[in-house]
Amino acid sequence: MKIFVIALNTFRETVREKVLYNLLFFALLMIGSSILLSTLTIGEQSKIIMDIGLASINIFGILIAIFVGIGLVSKEIEKKTIYTIISKPIYRYQFLLGKYLGLLITLFVNTSIMVTGFFGVLILMTYNITPDMIKAILLIFVELMVVTAVAIMFSTFTTSLLSAIFTISIYIIGHLLGDLKAFAAKLGNPVITFLLDALYYILPNLENFNIKGEVVHNIALDPSFIVMSVLYGLLYISMILFSSVIIFQRRDFK
Repeated sequence: MKIFVIALNTFRETVREKVLYNLLFFALLMIGSSILLSTLTIGEQSKIIMDIGLASINIFGILIAIFVGIGLVSKEIEKKTIYTIISKPIYRYQFLLGKYLGLLITLFVNTSIMVTGFFGVLILMTYNITPDMIKAILLIFVELMVVTAVAIMFSTFTTSLLSAIFTISIYIIGHLLGDLKAFAAKLGNPVITFLLDALYYILPNLENFNIKGEVVHNIALDPSFIVMSVLYGLLYISMILFSSVIIFQRRDFK
């Protein structure tokens, strides 16, 4: 019960963030501009609108997750309000999970607004909304959940600035893990291969949630891949949150 109370309070706090509305405005602007950009090409307008729409939801969702998520815990620590919170009958894991759940609610609301704008553009241009688009949006949201968990973890032991840098780095590397693994195999250096293989298995492989290309080009999707990607995301989130709770539990605020 306490987790949900903290989650609702966190949601109320995050919706007051000006950066949230700025990012949401630019996301909708980018989605709307896809209509204009599609008219500049000959044919394939629907693919351009889908590509820009899904990419906008993904990119701006990630920015919201990072720039709002990094301050949820570290801001409480920097402003010393954490002392008041931990003095109350609330376990630290409840505080952390409540913050995470609150940001997920914020992300869900904002993602829903962006998706509504995206679908509105498709309907306006008389294009069909396919089940594969829903699958792509589902995986985008799972990716947002993973990145949010990473941002929360970093915010438990470092500053907001470093949390942002680390989380953005994880996001970029997470989309390049497959290429890094292939690059290591070509080098033939056992040390580099070991290090890059370790990164491949330790860091989240965010390409598992990227099916935008398949959806845009109407490539058939294996339902089992969608299920496995969601399960992979939930498992990774669980491990990250477990690590975050341990770090936060052992941190001394005195």
